[in-house]
Amino acid sequence: MSVAVTSFAIFAASQVGTPGPANMALMATGARFGFRAALPFVAGVALGKQLVIWPVGFGLMELAARAPWVFEALKYVSAAYIIWLAWKVANLRLGETRDAGEAPGFVAGLIVHPLNPKAWAMIVGGFTAFVAPGTPVVEATATIAAVLLGCQILLHPLWTLTGEAIARTVVGTALEPYLMWTLAALTVASVLFVLFGGGT
Repeated sequence: MSVAVTSFAIFAASQVGTPGPANMALMATGARFGFRAALPFVAGVALGKQLVIWPVGFGLMELAARAPWVFEALKYVSAAYIIWLAWKVANLRLGETRDAGEAPGFVAGLIVHPLNPKAWAMIVGGFTAFVAPGTPVVEATATIAAVLLGCQILLHPLWTLTGEAIARTVVGTALEPYLMWTLAALTVASVLFVLFGGGT
């Protein structure tokens, strides 16, 4: 095939399933609001990656080659936004929010991956490492999009459920602030690793 689907699926699952800014946001949302209330956010996060995949497939990488400073600036703006979200998570207390406020919705989920450096690195890596030269753009982009969406549909809810399960054991206890700070710290660490550690 023009796209190495099996190899890319393994790569995609390893990337979607490991800690990163989006998964930390999903875990924190599950911890704060519970799995059911977080589902619109989960759906938005899963579909939001498509907002990156299709433009990349249809020529954004060419723009990156011509004006690399634009993407360098975007990378740091995105990281700053996600770190700001992490700060908000760090200061949440589950006992105060389970009965008040609303979970972030579908639209909030949509913007997570377009502002996620790991998502950009993963998608660009997919196109450059697993698509054979000369592959039709529509075929390559649709394949990358379908494989990533499948992985997200399977794995993103698991991160959200994990957050809910962890929260049930610590809500209202002395461990609660440490949980929220840990989630926030992992989010920041994942962003810094992508920016400076060469990770994807």
